[in-house]
Amino acid sequence: MSSLESVKKVVETYVESMKESSADKVREAFHPNAKVVGHLHGDFLEMSTEDFAGFVAAQEPAEVEFEILSTYVEGTTAAVKIRDKYLGITFLDTLSLIKIHDQWSIYSKLFNVEEG
Repeated sequence: MSSLESVKKVVETYVESMKESSADKVREAFHPNAKVVGHLHGDFLEMSTEDFAGFVAAQEPAEVEFEILSTYVEGTTAAVKIRDKYLGITFLDTLSLIKIHDQWSIYSKLFNVEEG
């Protein structure tokens, strides 16, 4: 599997985690030291992987509409921009990924809530 395919697979696991309300799939997609950062309802949020896994697991399973807008892979790093509609909110996520021991994982997620 190419690096591009592997990166997209991690993104799909991330989306599946939200669809299934699966903390385990969050942990599979995200590096243990990852950060999830952005503003939601006017509040600045900074979550660890475990915080985000708990948040996702606390939601009801739901349909997630998503679109990968861009993907860049350079050696052992990658950046993916994705638009996803989750919990009735449209997010623009910027995901940074790192490859360690042949395994890709999301190391940071910056999110912006799109007005609309």
